[in-house]
Amino acid sequence: MTAERGVWITLEGGDGSGKTTQADLLATWLEEAGRTVVRTREPGGSEVGQLIRDIVLHHRGDIAPRAEALLYAADRAHHVATVVRPSLARGEVVLQDRYLDSSVAYQGAGRVLDGTEIRNLSLWAAEGALPDLTVLLDLAPEVARVRLDSADKPFDRLEAEKNEFHARVREAYLALAAAEPERFLVVDATLSPEDLAQRVRARIVDLLG
Repeated sequence: MTAERGVWITLEGGDGSGKTTQADLLATWLEEAGRTVVRTREPGGSEVGQLIRDIVLHHRGDIAPRAEALLYAADRAHHVATVVRPSLARGEVVLQDRYLDSSVAYQGAGRVLDGTEIRNLSLWAAEGALPDLTVLLDLAPEVARVRLDSADKPFDRLEAEKNEFHARVREAYLALAAAEPERFLVVDATLSPEDLAQRVRARIVDLLG
């Protein structure tokens, strides 16, 4: 593997699907292969983004769905401009927890807004930037709820939503993956972490070549 070109990989999936575990495994594998890895997330991948994250995930009280979508778009615009693009320009691997597909799934399907409008807003905010690969960790909401309950930590605003909300989110994710199979890798999040990691690595090797 060489570090001649930057590669952008995003991890998507419902809450409790195991994105953090997979990001840890993937980052270790990439670093052992000699790549510089930039771990980041949305919202909250920058100082400005962390302020926005505190609002959208931990604000006490309701946030109007359109206001929520705009806050995520604001975070995205700043994050892509100040973290993602500079890292890719240096030939680094950007490994990111959530991107615009989360907005389409959560604010679009989850909040019952227009998914196309949400996607267009995000693309405008990010000046059209799309990842080289999006790994979707697919998991039924019922299974995810058991995992979240066992984690024994307070739920954020989105984690606390009912199963019907998370079912809509899952359906939206799968529809996005079906529409862009060249960008997405869908994996069964009930597999063991190592089995999942192997499937992800197999897809990434070609990107890094």
